[in-house]
Amino acid sequence: MNGTIHMDRHGEHVAVIRIDRPEARNALSPKMLCALADAFLAARRDAHVRAVVLTGEGDAAFCSGGDLGLTLPLLTGARAPQDEFDRRLLEDERTMEVSSLRNFDIVKPTICAVNGTCLAGGFEMMLGTDIRIAADHAQFGLPEVQRALLPFAGSMARLPRQVPAAVAMQVLLTGRPFSAQQALQWGLVTELLPRDHLMARALELAEQIAGNGPIAVQAVRRAAIQGSGLPLHSAFALEDAAKREVLSSEDAREGPLSFMEKRAPRFTGR
Repeated sequence: MNGTIHMDRHGEHVAVIRIDRPEARNALSPKMLCALADAFLAARRDAHVRAVVLTGEGDAAFCSGGDLGLTLPLLTGARAPQDEFDRRLLEDERTMEVSSLRNFDIVKPTICAVNGTCLAGGFEMMLGTDIRIAADHAQFGLPEVQRALLPFAGSMARLPRQVPAAVAMQVLLTGRPFSAQQALQWGLVTELLPRDHLMARALELAEQIAGNGPIAVQAVRRAAIQGSGLPLHSAFALEDAAKREVLSSEDAREGPLSFMEKRAPRFTGR
């Protein structure tokens, strides 16, 4: 089986995207990469979606990366394209970028619920999410160099920005896996939970975010991401732009008013 990608709605404003190929440790076939890109694009387009949860099926793996028998041979030229998904992956480079959240902004706050092994392309996808929580038995790593490959879906650029430089180089150059406890210590994930509690917590976080003012949430997220690494005066300019956008919105008037009237706010995204 080549697996599939599910996209479901939890409540009105949370989209849940699930990688479903547990018999192959949720390794990504070309068909799945195309479906994953389509799911991320659909979540970004849907005005009702205010938060996204990304996870994998089963207890063993979140995602072990690209399929070593299907996807990687296709990309190296060792296997000729055989169907529309193979051809799309080779001919439309945007599909690979969107599926790995690389050079693509999904816009909506995204929570990664790492339910098991998170390696290679799965690890790189995780680095493109905003909040990560993990099952306490999960393992992480970028083993590409052990197979004479490289992590080309964002890790060489992202990982040194998210953990100390020496840590990033150790992970990138040795290819050795590390534990969920180590990922927590390095700040790659924010919480560890028993597997049975993972999705409930991910959905709780998503609902908390989705219940906030959507214009404010997206503006805060955008300013924080775009301002990272900039000189302070440039980052402050992004804050100023975000302030102008948010304070001119109807939601910014509704939030304080609902507080004063002691009722739940009714945010419309306007």
